[in-house]
Amino acid sequence: MRKMNYLRLCCLLWDLLDAVLGYLTVSIEPLPPVVVGDAVTLKCNFKTDGRMREIVWYRVTDGGTIKQKIFTFDAMFSTNYSHMENYRKREDLVYQSTVRLPEVRISDNGPYECHVGIYDRATREKVVLASGNIFLNVMSPPISISVIAADTPAPFSRYQAQNFTLVCIASGGKPAPTVYFKRDGELIEVVPLLEPPSGAAGLQDSRAARNLLNRDLDDTKMQKSLSLLDVEDRGGRPYTEDPLKSITPDPGLLFSPATEIIPETVVSREFPRWVHDMEPVYYFHHTHIPLSDGTVEVRAMLMWTLNPQIDNEALFSCEVKHPALSMPMQAEVTLVAPKGPKIMMTPTRARVGDTVRILVHGFQNEVFPEPLFTWTRVGSRLLDGSAEHDGKELVLERVPAELNGSMYRCTAQNPLGSTDTHTRLIVFENPNIPRGTEDSNGSVTSPNGFRLILMLTLTVILELT
Repeated sequence: MRKMNYLRLCCLLWDLLDAVLGYLTVSIEPLPPVVVGDAVTLKCNFKTDGRMREIVWYRVTDGGTIKQKIFTFDAMFSTNYSHMENYRKREDLVYQSTVRLPEVRISDNGPYECHVGIYDRATREKVVLASGNIFLNVMSPPISISVIAADTPAPFSRYQAQNFTLVCIASGGKPAPTVYFKRDGELIEVVPLLEPPSGAAGLQDSRAARNLLNRDLDDTKMQKSLSLLDVEDRGGRPYTEDPLKSITPDPGLLFSPATEIIPETVVSREFPRWVHDMEPVYYFHHTHIPLSDGTVEVRAMLMWTLNPQIDNEALFSCEVKHPALSMPMQAEVTLVAPKGPKIMMTPTRARVGDTVRILVHGFQNEVFPEPLFTWTRVGSRLLDGSAEHDGKELVLERVPAELNGSMYRCTAQNPLGSTDTHTRLIVFENPNIPRGTEDSNGSVTSPNGFRLILMLTLTVILELT
């Protein structure tokens, strides 16, 4: 009996407390992940029998330490609420507060809170508070995708196997996308690696023992210029021995080419025994690099032992899958050896004392990866005394008359193959520099200067005798 009375008393006290304080429940409708640029509406539902005081939306940052107000509704300054003057009469009201983000951004990713306050039934000086929260997950598809070759430019090696690495870079994704490679449209079966093997990403540096630079000793040539053969077979110098007598005269208005285009040297594709016809083993490794804007950059590496016989003109594609994409993104490259370099020279009519620039400005085909360019002078050293020059452009400063007829070789190579192109320099006489006023270094000297040097030399010889 006492227990029954106790329970009744508790129920009465609870009803009395509920009648005085009222009740308030708050919940935010869940949202699936959204994509950057979409319009998003956050919905806060709350149910109460009390009188509304305020609604405040917060965006939470820095791990919950900072709350930024993004929306406030104050019932004291609004008439859009229900008046419940009869506090003894129980009345349940359901409300909904919405916040719309018209174009959601990556920076909008994170938690949000909805805080609701109602007046205490006993006194309007007290406010009862309740809140709900939600985490807005903003996805971003990759904004760029590209495929590059690691450690380029790199030389071609006919006598030693080389490791080759393709790198696929997908930037701007959130979460990190899935990256995979295809060859000629077929998915490549790979061996995943937790860490890239040492030296796998870099090609072996065979520059010191490069066979292709010494083209005269290379027995893989299939075609050669007859003019070049004549010079090299005689063992003579490719330019005129007496430049002052045989320098090309300036024909005035008559146009003459400044260089002689020599047929390209085609490299045979007869490879040694280390080249196998079996399918290579592909190794795969990828890394995730967090970016400052909250997205991720994925670098996926495909590594294998290159076989120029079967890999030349092979199409490799990198594909990226992401939940924010309706179909995969793709970037592709075709491995191609260089062929048919196009050489341009300025000025088009080189004269004694001019600075001549010989430039490779393209190929007959699309070349990948980027080739390595090496310039040499056939039968002699370059003008600056060096044996070779690396780069797309060869600069000859203040060309002397003795360079007339000199021949230059450009070797363009990448790991898939190599090719040579020759060009002959024709130097015209300069009307501003009289004959006999230029030395072998391209410096101008007056005739009187020659006589003075000769007299001084004779005087020294007489004194010695």
